[in-house]
Amino acid sequence: MGVIQAEKPKAGETGPSSLYAAHRKVYPKDVKGSVRRTKWAVLILLLGLYYVVPWIRWDRGPGAPDQAVIVDMAHARLYFGPFEIWPQEVYFLTGALILGAVGLFAVTSLYGRIWCGFTCPQTVWTDLFLWIERKIEGDRNARMRLDQAPMSATKAGRKAAKHAAWLLIAMATGGAWIMYFADAPAVTRQILTGQASLEVYFFFGLFTATTYLLAGFAREQVCTYMCPWPRFQGAMLDENSMVVTYRGWRGEPRGKAKAEGCGDCVDCAACVHVCPTGIDIRDGQQLECIGCGLCVDACDDVMAKLGREKGLIAFETLKNLAASEAAAARFQPGPARLSAGMAARRPQRILRPRTYVYAVALAAVVTVMLGAWLMRDTLTLSVLRDRAPIYVTLSDGGIRNGYTLKVANKLREEGRFALTLAGPAGLQLTVQDAEADAQGRPVLATRPDGITQWRVLVTAPPALRLPESVPVTFRLLDDRGRTAASHGSVFLGPRP
Repeated sequence: MGVIQAEKPKAGETGPSSLYAAHRKVYPKDVKGSVRRTKWAVLILLLGLYYVVPWIRWDRGPGAPDQAVIVDMAHARLYFGPFEIWPQEVYFLTGALILGAVGLFAVTSLYGRIWCGFTCPQTVWTDLFLWIERKIEGDRNARMRLDQAPMSATKAGRKAAKHAAWLLIAMATGGAWIMYFADAPAVTRQILTGQASLEVYFFFGLFTATTYLLAGFAREQVCTYMCPWPRFQGAMLDENSMVVTYRGWRGEPRGKAKAEGCGDCVDCAACVHVCPTGIDIRDGQQLECIGCGLCVDACDDVMAKLGREKGLIAFETLKNLAASEAAAARFQPGPARLSAGMAARRPQRILRPRTYVYAVALAAVVTVMLGAWLMRDTLTLSVLRDRAPIYVTLSDGGIRNGYTLKVANKLREEGRFALTLAGPAGLQLTVQDAEADAQGRPVLATRPDGITQWRVLVTAPPALRLPESVPVTFRLLDDRGRTAASHGSVFLGPRP
């Protein structure tokens, strides 16, 4: 194969420009306000749940884990409080994921990227890491000066302290994740004493490293380049979605605070300095905007100091933004324009076709999951017929088929069930190592919250002439004679 060489620029010509820009580090400035307080409240709540939930106990009886939420890999169970999900009931987990996805779509159509700005794990841990960074290195300007300064003992000490704090948080995060798959007190003791398994240390290190790198270094690059969600959200927003917007009809033209004929925006760049992704919201809706609303607090603080109305940057629908701009276009910058623009606003339209669709989808998923849980079988029977050989010819001319029966008892008490066979009259049923009841039927004892396996033989006497394949049904009967579980199979023999 030939190699295509890039053509060299001729004399006097410049070479091709790079298609990639160097990463520009973002230094978000601290800000105070109602949005920031809400974000702190959400952060504390989510981190509290993440770190505390594995330590909540839930008594399920002997032989079962007493942790409220745990994925029991050894016994293939998912425990969530009083609910227990078996591997064959993975559709409940699928339904929960669908419910979360549709709910996220509905919230996005109403309030934009509220998930990204307030509850996304990347946002939550990045906020926590930034808080640590500010406490040790100072606010925006101090951090910029520190990074530009030559290495010194002070700089090295602060950097070391920051990264040590980051690593502690990352280790706590990785350790907490492991606790959702193993008993929290036991695995914590094993990790600290060096007695944990290699798998535990591998995943502990993996989640520690990813938390440290993504929240400490990647930050806004995760939201801009790695996360696919910004690409999807554009299809879910419409003119009635509440998003972070700059009211250009009020802020433009920009100018000094006391300049005549200028809007309210004094071009202080406070909104840019607090943005965790480093964008300018005044440029309109952008892929990098996560909808955190910190620019709202920053701008409101500036407006308050200037004695002007707050809300130059606000959570607003695009429909109201267009209506306000049209109404304010008839006036020059000033109180009249502000009054006209604000008067044109209308309450957000919550009920609209797409929200109806999301509501119906949510109701359908909830109904299906609730119905599936209410109709959930606590006892299931599966039958596996022997395939090699498919039948055995006995010395007296009879035909025998072998089966393996598996009884899954999802209750936490033992059960005893009589086994019967529905099929042609004359077939004889035998269960190895099973007792018989007063009627001579085999009795299968099931262990609590587990699967019991039995070897079953079905024999056709020599005098019983049957087709090559005969359908049969195995049934488990409770102490009242009711069918508790059943499973169909076939009885095979030689061709007549």
